[in-house]
Amino acid sequence: MNDKSAKTVTAATIELLTPYKESVLTITADNGKEFAYHEEVSEALKCGYYFADPYGSWQRGLNENTNGLLRQYWPKGTDLKQVTQQEVDNVLLKLNNRPRKKLKYEMPAKLMAEHRVAIAA
Repeated sequence: MNDKSAKTVTAATIELLTPYKESVLTITADNGKEFAYHEEVSEALKCGYYFADPYGSWQRGLNENTNGLLRQYWPKGTDLKQVTQQEVDNVLLKLNNRPRKKLKYEMPAKLMAEHRVAIAA
């Protein structure tokens, strides 16, 4: 995204999550201004939209954990405009095929593929 405006974030969220619409049940965001059009996202994706309490990062645990994993590849302060799409795709592939304790050591990519097959049936 070129900016963090509410309009841009809303459009990107809808565009990126629409292919997974049937799997998106809820979204939990922080209280940033970029989420001002949350009702539009909720309507487009037919999902609940919630906000974490201020300073309640534990209420978005998966997000915080993923941020930590991403920091292994791109430390804080990295200019993300210099990161190529290929680099992002490679890291996403690694993270989504990494077994997770929370998922009984299953890989997120495998479970999502199984879920998508199940809901398509």
